[in-house]
Amino acid sequence: MSLALVVAVTVVCALLVLAGLASTLARRRIGLLHLWGAALLEVLLVVQTVLAVVALVRGERPEETATFLGYLAGIVLVPVAGALWARSEPTRWAGTVLAVAGATVAVMVWRLLQLWEATGG
Repeated sequence: MSLALVVAVTVVCALLVLAGLASTLARRRIGLLHLWGAALLEVLLVVQTVLAVVALVRGERPEETATFLGYLAGIVLVPVAGALWARSEPTRWAGTVLAVAGATVAVMVWRLLQLWEATGG
């Protein structure tokens, strides 16, 4: 797990949350900016996942490996699910859906880092 990548993911999550809330408050649907933000977030998460899997293959294991793998698999799905749900939402609440997805990922990525560093991995 890379701390720099965790921070980058957190920054993108914060921007996605702000963009989502702004569109909700403006009573507008999401636009390409929101989708590009979700796509960037997804790319960063895939990179983080690849790095974590490589470390696992090399023999580094967190103490709670099953929990770590569950978070790792789930975190990659949240932005995709949020973007698909927001895209299908015909009301102004689509931005809120993306904001919740961004906030969820921000919490999950820090929990992943916490699980990884618990054993010095």
